[in-house]
Amino acid sequence: MSEQSAEQNNDNLNQTTASISATATDKELLNTLRGSIDAVDCEIQTLINNRAKLAQQVASVKKNHIANDPAAENANPIFYRPEREAQVLKAVMARNTGPIADEKMARLFREIMSICLDLEAPQRIAFLGPLGTFTHAAALKHFGKAADTVPLNTITDVFREVEAGTAMYGVVPVENSSEGVVNHTLDGFLSSTLKIIGEVELPIHQNFLVAEHTKLDGLSRIYSHQQSLAQCRHWLDVNYPNVERVAVSSNGEAARRLKNEWHSAAIAGDVAAAEYDLHKLYSNIEDNPSNTTRFLIIGHEAIAPSGQDKTSIMVSAHDKAGALIEILKPLSYHGVSMTSIETRPERPNKWAYVFFIDMNGHIEDPNVSAAIADIRPLVKDLRVLGSYPKAVL
Repeated sequence: MSEQSAEQNNDNLNQTTASISATATDKELLNTLRGSIDAVDCEIQTLINNRAKLAQQVASVKKNHIANDPAAENANPIFYRPEREAQVLKAVMARNTGPIADEKMARLFREIMSICLDLEAPQRIAFLGPLGTFTHAAALKHFGKAADTVPLNTITDVFREVEAGTAMYGVVPVENSSEGVVNHTLDGFLSSTLKIIGEVELPIHQNFLVAEHTKLDGLSRIYSHQQSLAQCRHWLDVNYPNVERVAVSSNGEAARRLKNEWHSAAIAGDVAAAEYDLHKLYSNIEDNPSNTTRFLIIGHEAIAPSGQDKTSIMVSAHDKAGALIEILKPLSYHGVSMTSIETRPERPNKWAYVFFIDMNGHIEDPNVSAAIADIRPLVKDLRVLGSYPKAVL
């Protein structure tokens, strides 16, 4: 629908409402408006199903292309295209006219796209579990609720599951704005050939959760991950200074424990509350409301440019003075903006280090490719971990 026709429809609706309200009782007006809503619902439902049919046709074209291409005899068609989804979501927000907020409108489309992708080919997504963690929330935010999300015990398990092809993609945390980098995720790339194909930024909002059978006057224990307890320290000091704080392996585990305990509470996110049917006694109790965690989507394929991308590289430097400065100079020379840099030990070599560098731009951008080409002869090894769309939602 064009912007002009959308504006015309809005004008017609406003005129109709004004005309009705001038002559009808409140009850008649409500019935008329509800009838209009029912008509719009029918139209929306028809359009969503039409979109789903088009998605099925896309799947059929991809399958036929593989079947008719001798060079791709053993290949599998790629149904999930992160760059395409990022472009669609950005277009949704750009053309949105309200009253629904841009991000909420994009989230509606996120779920529609998730359902359509599930019709094309069900997507199995591994994530650092258990159920109800913030990584679980990140997986649902990025892939939608129609995806088959599978919790695993460790970040290493997520890498292995995706490498083996048992899961199409994986979701792992990489850094928190308050706590810093997640070293286990960076270390996973040292021994893996997987690529970064996307990212998710998730605001971390903590809730004080209780079960239906919890006796509030008898609370003696509060469960959560140690980082979440630290992020809510001031709030806990003010509101529950004398209640024991018990650190567990994850917020999902904290929420799960309330099932059989009447004297305990948990600190966790919205997904944990929904997953374990808990009540949010208090919401957003974190001391820093801007606390955010960044997650990476890992997979096998290279991703085409979306228009707003990041590139991540892993560099093994020579052991000499000024090695890092040499690495960074080409980025500056070619006008490439570096967004982060982290250092990890280069196992099993003693006192050797690997640099993980994120930068704005796609590997197909001339300045990015030129900068990386200039870095290669200066280092022992350089691997492009991936170029991928910046987080949209």
